[in-house]
Amino acid sequence: MIWIKRFFIFSMFIFYAIFSINLVAQDVTYTPKWGSEERKIILDALRHKIEPSLNTNVVFEVAFFKVRGDWAFMRGYPTQANGQKIDYSKTKYEELIKEGMFDNNICALLFRKDGVWLVTQYVLGATDVPYEGWYREYNAPKEIFDNAD
Repeated sequence: MIWIKRFFIFSMFIFYAIFSINLVAQDVTYTPKWGSEERKIILDALRHKIEPSLNTNVVFEVAFFKVRGDWAFMRGYPTQANGQKIDYSKTKYEELIKEGMFDNNICALLFRKDGVWLVTQYVLGATDVPYEGWYREYNAPKEIFDNAD
């Protein structure tokens, strides 16, 4: 009978430990390490979303990148996979460039659903700060943004 009691107490301890670790992990804001699988998976989700509109393979020069729980935010600069600048004149952004209304940058908010990272919102070529209210609009953690009001 004592072993059943000890087993029950031990099981409850393990359950509590695992549950606590999950709660702590959800409350941590961090930048995925360069070269990590997590970073690659998140950026690949964004890459696959924007490449069709740019007519080229894309890599990102990341300026800011944070993850908290199931949310990620990144801000950076897209380039061609070979390191060359993207020729936007062959894209839907051509007119914006001619009008001086396009900068070579990207910002994106992603959400992980059922283990898969999905692009919630992104803006390519912004000349202002389009993500200023995204944490409110999408109920994302404020801590992942670099200039949340």
